[in-house]
Parts: sequence; structure tokens; C-alpha cells
Amino acid sequence: MRALLAGLVLCLYLVPGVGHAQFELGKHYVKLPADAPTASGDKIEVREFFWYGCPHCYRLEPYLETWLKHVPNDVRFVRTPGVASRWLADARAFYTFEALGVTEQVHKDYFDSLHKKGQKFDNEASLLQFLAAHGVDQQKARSAYNSFGVRTQLENAKRLNYRYAVASVPTITIDGKYKTDVQMAGGPNQLLALIDYLVEQSRQQRKQGAKS
Repeated sequence: MRALLAGLVLCLYLVPGVGHAQFELGKHYVKLPADAPTASGDKIEVREFFWYGCPHCYRLEPYLETWLKHVPNDVRFVRTPGVASRWLADARAFYTFEALGVTEQVHKDYFDSLHKKGQKFDNEASLLQFLAAHGVDQQKARSAYNSFGVRTQLENAKRLNYRYAVASVPTITIDGKYKTDVQMAGGPNQLLALIDYLVEQSRQQRKQGAKS
């Protein structure tokens, strides 16, 4: 079913007009008052602010999965969890996955466990149990969960959420310059087209900067 949905998403994404819409600054996206820091080096950064417990983030996932299959070589996609107080357990889970190097392995299953199975992972024991079911060593998982590195990542996420003035999720930012979301873009397919549009804007700006 998920494969069918992904195929449908790709078909919709390629419909003429969807990928070539005219987007307006102030309506479909906003420009940040000052460029925010990025973690992508020479690549154009596309960042998603998300929360595992957010149904809107969950519905956006298959669209992003399809988009990620066609990301240009000069673009880097990164995720940053939202940090509202009731989201922090899931934010810590995300950075635990990152520390263990298992994000790609467990990301979808964690989302599914929350939204399809109604499970909650709001403490260390429940998260370690989830990771054990995915073959992760318990001692390594416990060490990562309680590590200084994970705590540091959480603090950095708080600073990024503040810097980008993230008021809701999912929020998408492009190259530290632009910010948008599904509602502003007009729908998930339009959001993908808008991301590509703003990536190209950023690409051209970088080229102009290199010439000057």
C-alpha cells in the first residue's frame, strides 16, 4: 500500500503545472530576516522541523520519501525535531537514533508505531524496548540515550527552533533563507515543487555570490 501511495505521489508530482507553479514571496513562503546557520557545507540545505507524534508530519512522510529519491547532488536534507515540552521525549529519541547510526533503519517504524499502533515512547525503558526489537544492543542504546552528545543535540535543536521561529510542524526551511509549510504551499505536492523552486533560487544566488 505504501509503495502504491509513493507511486501515486510521484505521478502527481510530475503532473504538468504542479511542478511549475508560480510561487509568491509572503504568500507561499517567507524570507527569514537574517540568514540562519546551516549544517550542509557547500550543499544547499533543506531542513524539516518535525515531531514524531504529529499527524501532519506523518502524512507528509511518503511525499518526502518520494522527493528524497530525486534529490540533486548539491542538496542535503536534514531533520530537526520540534522542541515543545511535550515533544521532547520524541526529540530525544531522534537524537538517540542518530547517535546509534540507526535513523534510516528505525525512522519509519517509529512513526508507524505511534500512529498505527498507538504506542508511546515517553521514557527510557520504552524507547530501549523499541530499539531492542530492532536489534540494537541495550547497553549501547542506554549509553546513547544518556550521552552528553544527545543532550547537546537537543540544546542545539532548541536554538535552531528559536532561530527559525518555528511555531508549528512540519516546517520546511531552505538554505537558511526561506521558510514554508504544507498549508502555505497549498498542499504536499505543491510543497515539493516549492522546495525545488527555492532550491533553484538558492542555487542561483550562490552562483551570483561566487561571481561577485
